[in-house]
Amino acid sequence: MGEADADIIDGLRGAGLIGAGDVALEPLTGGVSCDVWKVETPGGPIVVKRPLEQLRVAAEWHAPIERGASEVRWLRRARGVDARLAPEVLAELPGYGFAMRFLPGCPVWKDELIAGRVDADFAAAVGRGIAAVHAATANDTADRDAFPTDAMFRALRVDPFLLYVAQREPELAPALYALADDLVACKIALVHGDVSPKNILVGADGPVFLDAECAVYGDPAFDLAFCTTHLLLKAVWLADARLGEAAAALVVAYSAGIDWEDADGLLLRAGKLTAALLLARVEGKSPAPYLTDPEHKHIVREQARALIVAPQPIDALVANWKRILA
Repeated sequence: MGEADADIIDGLRGAGLIGAGDVALEPLTGGVSCDVWKVETPGGPIVVKRPLEQLRVAAEWHAPIERGASEVRWLRRARGVDARLAPEVLAELPGYGFAMRFLPGCPVWKDELIAGRVDADFAAAVGRGIAAVHAATANDTADRDAFPTDAMFRALRVDPFLLYVAQREPELAPALYALADDLVACKIALVHGDVSPKNILVGADGPVFLDAECAVYGDPAFDLAFCTTHLLLKAVWLADARLGEAAAALVVAYSAGIDWEDADGLLLRAGKLTAALLLARVEGKSPAPYLTDPEHKHIVREQARALIVAPQPIDALVANWKRILA
């Protein structure tokens, strides 16, 4: 056991979550940005998470580990909006780790989609959940002050997904640099920053959002764009038009919850961001690991480039994407 692991166990004991006996940290899939363990405790299983400073990608990609604290704040704030939207945080731990309640019987949405269980109604519930957090935090000074995490968002999202690609795409660079500037400057609502099917559990009462390491007070259009991007990519990868239908359902449900600004403006911003994120998942620092077929990459790359040059609102973008797959 390493020193960091011992610190985690000491922290769990200090929080009263485990006793003095031997404790096993059972590794779970942590993705590229964190270590995650399952721990059996007298009160039932819990999940322990600790952020990494160097992310698990081929490119050099560092991020402040303090993002663990902002993730905790997002989870607690989302539960304040609707307790069904996020797991309960049980304790904060050394190294910006934290413990949260384990939710049994809740599959990961990504696994459901890959298995062919595509539920447009669930996608709509995801859209409603995102919009609910945005609506509850829009134009709120206290929420803005609670998330002074612009540097982390830049390191985890703006640099690797927008600026990294701009440096490699001279013809698109002006549009991508302008998009990055607008994203950084926009301060409207509390943004999760990583709304992806791999970070959403299919709970008995609807979606449960995880992994809010990128949380920032910023542009709500980013969350809508980020999740939509994942669904459109998987529609290409799996050749499943139902994923396009799920993306459309998500966008429609989210749009119905917009009450803090003009919906048309937000949907256009989301369309611009979706186009850039689609290209980033082919050419950015964190390419979609499942998109390995050259033809699939070509489809995504060419469509994304065209959409960056001639932006469309996200609802129109999704509708046209479905026609491409037909």
